[in-house]
Amino acid sequence: MNDDNELDPVARLRAADPASEVEPRAGFIDDVVVVATGEHPAGEPASPAAGESEVEPTPVVDLGTERARRSRRWIPIVAVAASLVVFGSAGYAVGASTGAPSTVAEGAAPPISLQGASRDSGSEAGVGSGSEPNAAAGQAPSAQKMAGGVDSMYAYGYGRNSFSSSGLSTATGTAAGYGFDARAASNAETVAALAAALGVDGTPELKDGAWIVGSRDGTAPSLTVSLDGLLSFSYSDPLIVPWPCVDGAEPAQPCEQTGTGVVPTEEEAIGSIRSLIEAAGLDPEGFEYTSETWEGSLTRTAQAWPVVDGQRIDQPWSIELASDGIFSAYGPLATLVALGDYDVVSEQQAFERLSDPRFGAQMTNLPIALRDPAAGAAPADAPQEWVPPTEPPAAPSAGAPVSWPVTDVAIVSARLGLASQWQPDGSVLVVPAYEFTDEGGGTWSVIAVADSKLDFATQ
Repeated sequence: MNDDNELDPVARLRAADPASEVEPRAGFIDDVVVVATGEHPAGEPASPAAGESEVEPTPVVDLGTERARRSRRWIPIVAVAASLVVFGSAGYAVGASTGAPSTVAEGAAPPISLQGASRDSGSEAGVGSGSEPNAAAGQAPSAQKMAGGVDSMYAYGYGRNSFSSSGLSTATGTAAGYGFDARAASNAETVAALAAALGVDGTPELKDGAWIVGSRDGTAPSLTVSLDGLLSFSYSDPLIVPWPCVDGAEPAQPCEQTGTGVVPTEEEAIGSIRSLIEAAGLDPEGFEYTSETWEGSLTRTAQAWPVVDGQRIDQPWSIELASDGIFSAYGPLATLVALGDYDVVSEQQAFERLSDPRFGAQMTNLPIALRDPAAGAAPADAPQEWVPPTEPPAAPSAGAPVSWPVTDVAIVSARLGLASQWQPDGSVLVVPAYEFTDEGGGTWSVIAVADSKLDFATQ
């Protein structure tokens, strides 16, 4: 957590990443941190303000070193005992503890998101909207583009696409819809039970639009439960320092690494998140679990995905576990309730929505060639290392053609599932949605609900 009580962007990305089953390339996590936080490791903005030119980016430092540096801001002189959650859950099969992602309970279909994917498939950028990222905010184009280069690595997912397909079903039908009931769990008893499981001292207090338990000054574990449509909770323990202290890090404050420095096992991580779910009054059997760690990391993450009608819902719980306890956690406390059936369009009609600006086709997973270079040769138009220009581009010649690249996207399959959708009042629906897969392995999503049940009124 930072000073503004925002979730650790690394933890958020780990939980939301639709390419979680792809082994990250060297330096990938460092790059994502810069994109997600909007800061270079030195604290400088990653993107220029509106109307300003972008400068050469600051080199990305080692992630472990940077996280340790930031952790030092919160470490008091004397470290107290970290909160602990009971590890393990006898009787549940888990895989071997490795550095690769794994799934404990298999069988449910992957989640579908209507929120789109970022350049690294980790955030909610508006993909398929016909504009470059941040264009609406008036930000300057990338330095590479201004230098005359082609920023084409992620052009596949942005804006101008020509979709094609054949053999899609024309049959319409109905599908069940659901909603998150946040009010049912918004009470002191539920919050207190979760706080107790996390080892947070204090009585739940409803203040400033959230339930709050524990320290608010960064000196002890704290739990916040927001009064949003998911009843989202977030927890952090600043007393846990799983990464080695960095000599000479600023600001200069006492720092002492906690715990044994041994990466928790998959069984421990998943057992911990199951315990939290049960403490919150939910059934841990209604979730599927994943866990992963990375080379050089001293923590392990675990996710719990709600499963409805045989499909994971895109609102998981997530924890980051160190050897001496849970370092951070977040997730939705709200329960899902049935809302009856919705009329849904056919696969063919949903495919046509990919080209309809009213539905803003969302690219929810990059093609395999971009996600995993090891899967094949890099694309011919893959960007090269940026070289600073020595002069501006030449003046356009008379009658020069206007560059207007359009990507051909061939859809090869479709599946009907569920995705969350926010309402104007802040409530959250889980509605039928289609996910299309293209011939490159990329995925695209559109809402499946028929026009008659969609409110197109602007707010």
